[in-house]
Amino acid sequence: MIKLAFAALISLLFVSVPATAAQGRQAAGKTVLVKKHHVKKSKALRVSVADTGDRVVKRVVSVRGKRKVVYQRMLTAAPAVPTMGDLAGLNLTRDPLDLKSSVALVLDQVNSEVLFEKNSNVALPIASITKMMTGLVVVEAQQDMNEMLTVSEEDVDRAKFSSSRLKVGSQLTRAAMLHIALMSSENRAASALGRNYPGGLSAFVEAMNAKARGLGMRDTHYVDSSGLSKMNVASARDLARLAQAAYQQPLLRQFSTDPKAQVEANGRLLQFGNTNHLVANPGWDIGLQKTGFINEAGRCLMMQTIIEGRSVIMVFLDSKGKQSRTADAGRMRKWLEALRPASLTGSTPYSNGM
Repeated sequence: MIKLAFAALISLLFVSVPATAAQGRQAAGKTVLVKKHHVKKSKALRVSVADTGDRVVKRVVSVRGKRKVVYQRMLTAAPAVPTMGDLAGLNLTRDPLDLKSSVALVLDQVNSEVLFEKNSNVALPIASITKMMTGLVVVEAQQDMNEMLTVSEEDVDRAKFSSSRLKVGSQLTRAAMLHIALMSSENRAASALGRNYPGGLSAFVEAMNAKARGLGMRDTHYVDSSGLSKMNVASARDLARLAQAAYQQPLLRQFSTDPKAQVEANGRLLQFGNTNHLVANPGWDIGLQKTGFINEAGRCLMMQTIIEGRSVIMVFLDSKGKQSRTADAGRMRKWLEALRPASLTGSTPYSNGM
């Protein structure tokens, strides 16, 4: 088949080459005019997809009025990478809302009543939700928010090669770094925050884990300040505890829920937007939020919001699809709106955990 494909391609190349024009000559002071020979461009009559088993498809094209068969090598999309939740079989868990998230937890913020749970005790990678703990440690350490921090080579992601608008050498205040880390999930900003902690990044990560233990987050472990590593793990129940603690900090509430912001880096104004489009939706009242995504974690979301006058905390992990986590939040909201009147008469919240 390879030989046949090669022969067909060579044949097509020969018939596609324009005929060479006759050579112009200078003789006796006269110029011989040469008539150009135009070749009609090839156009495809139809495409016949015949899988040859080697990522090669057959195409029937028209070349100068004659049908020719050519073979083209096709690029196929890479297979979807299974998340850690998939590998644990969590994607097989069904729920009445048909959520796209393998893990979900909703609880009443005031009395910690669990309203909905699904695999809420399973520790999974949490991606950039990690940055909420980063913010909590920075704020509680009472570091100078006006201090200028510089992005260095150490802040460049060499593992997943994630993009960043902060070039090496960019200088921002600690407040600006924290702002875009929480709002836009800026990885280099989160790394710089950890690196500029007393004792450096290792001491910062140790402080993150100590804070987790202090909050009773028993299934949580951090290895970096950005969440790029799949080794940053937590359960949904642990993240609800984190949300409760972070909500007590006005700066974290403001920075995480701003729809957009301008920050100055080396004299240049940079525009940043929120990774959670719900904060700009007037139909939502969101007091704290953080999104996250790496391949191993899927799409993740943690947020505090008010529904039917009730303050609730929502956590969604291992969601499939770019907008699936916010769509799940919408489904949950409708469910809670319908549940609210019945809950006053003692309805039973939904639970399907491991």
